[in-house]
Amino acid sequence: MKIAFIGGGNMASALIAGLAGGQDMQVHVVDPNPEALARLAAQYGATTSDSIDAAVADAEVIVLAVKPQQMREVAGALAPHLATHLAHLPKGPLVLSIAAGIRGVDLSRWLGGHGAIVRTMPNTPALIGMGITGLVALQSVSEAQRAAADQVLRAVGQTVWLDDEALIDPVTAVSGSGPAYVFYFLEAMVAAAQELGLNAQQGRELALATFAGATQLAAQSDEPLEVLRQRVTSKGGTTHAAISSMEAAGVKQAIVDAMKAAAARGRALGDELGKD
Repeated sequence: MKIAFIGGGNMASALIAGLAGGQDMQVHVVDPNPEALARLAAQYGATTSDSIDAAVADAEVIVLAVKPQQMREVAGALAPHLATHLAHLPKGPLVLSIAAGIRGVDLSRWLGGHGAIVRTMPNTPALIGMGITGLVALQSVSEAQRAAADQVLRAVGQTVWLDDEALIDPVTAVSGSGPAYVFYFLEAMVAAAQELGLNAQQGRELALATFAGATQLAAQSDEPLEVLRQRVTSKGGTTHAAISSMEAAGVKQAIVDAMKAAAARGRALGDELGKD
């Protein structure tokens, strides 16, 4: 498979690293940053350029790994090259977008009506091969192209396919932005540890190990999360005091509201950036 990345930042680098792990792929990267290009060429043997070129036009899969605010400009530069594919690929190349908020219909319009598009939302644990990605395909995407999209994103973790593009914004709120919520909670745990007399390193070790262990316990258990929580929460005990304090402060609802805000921002980005 020939795959081109437009954008050579962290997520593109993670995908390229995952794909380099034994899969037979030819990778080309476009990015204006010469240092990023040099690193990707040296580490993974990628061919590179600082602008969209003929090598992009020869790819079977094109990954748009740029910020949402850059997507219209990048798509406009890419659109003339897509016609080149039509001579040897019936549907043209598969285009994967990892930008939050950018709707398939808008991206298709910017690409001159190109319809073979899969929207994806990976998250930063992809950097260590432990990501999870939500994907949704436009109607004209073939089964072979869906399989190719799944292959690319599985190189950095799990995949979850959606039947409705509107669900990409909730995925963004839950897993796309989710690592930041975890880090935020870990920050609070370390801060509390220090206020209680432990040093920063001790607090960090305790918090990280607790989060990792609890997550694995939940992943390996068939029981509901509520049951797992209740088993640690003896009435009148220390954990009960902590959970009662969080409930009184409305922590759970605040988290729910925060994730709703993230999803709303994704929809708003689509409205703002998709305007003609």
